[in-house]
Amino acid sequence: MTDIQSYQVPASLAEATAILANGDVSILAGGTDLMLQKNLHGGTLMNIRRLEELHGIQLSGNTIRIGAVTTITKILESPLIEKHLPILHEATNHFASVQIRNAGTIGGNICNASPAGDTLIPLLVLDAQVELASAADTRLIPIADFFIAPGKTSREPGELLTAIHIPQPAEGFVACFEKFGSRPALDISTVSIGIGGILQDSKLQAARVAFGAVAPIPLLAKKTMAAIENQTLDVDGIQTIATAARDEVNPIDDVRASAWYRKELIHNLTRKVLQNVANT
Repeated sequence: MTDIQSYQVPASLAEATAILANGDVSILAGGTDLMLQKNLHGGTLMNIRRLEELHGIQLSGNTIRIGAVTTITKILESPLIEKHLPILHEATNHFASVQIRNAGTIGGNICNASPAGDTLIPLLVLDAQVELASAADTRLIPIADFFIAPGKTSREPGELLTAIHIPQPAEGFVACFEKFGSRPALDISTVSIGIGGILQDSKLQAARVAFGAVAPIPLLAKKTMAAIENQTLDVDGIQTIATAARDEVNPIDDVRASAWYRKELIHNLTRKVLQNVANT
């Protein structure tokens, strides 16, 4: 059973935000998560898949803009993403199955606000911003400020996520993504990790670290980032950072893993990713 009373397919962004302004709307993009929910809430189901303003990947100046309804497949196959944002390309290559990638959108993955969302970790590492449009105006906020709780974001009821803006990484920036699950495909992450920064003299400057599935929201790991600064990425330095990462996370026990196991995974994956970064 659902509460849906009408189905709308807006022809423009202005029309879409006008529908949202009336309230009581469920937003449909790829539908890979929404259509599996037992109860759809909102008197109107609004399909935004045909809005051209929400499609595509463009480089403008030093910023890469990804439209919110761009599919995971389009991102995976984009030469622009592979060249400039390889950590995001890597994450999309680990995303579910081909069928789900073909339908699922990056905006849907973000708004689903799962702590285990695969694209959220690289977007945190890359200092992405989300673009939110309403009938009144448009605003940009850091993606780190977007997540409030599992399934909850700072998007207002009258707002639509329209795009993701990612600054082109500085020269010398390197980053790696890893996820761990019980199966190599079609599995929600038990944990995931992304680490990036400017590699210079065996040290990672301006480090960015994000962890998935170890907190109620995707975690920007500030204590681990502080531990990386001025630390040489040798055996001892990497071990020190990995210990700080394990101590920073406070996961829960659930059907996919125990809290203890997740902490150990974060420790071991941090070592692996830092070694990969050091060898870049």
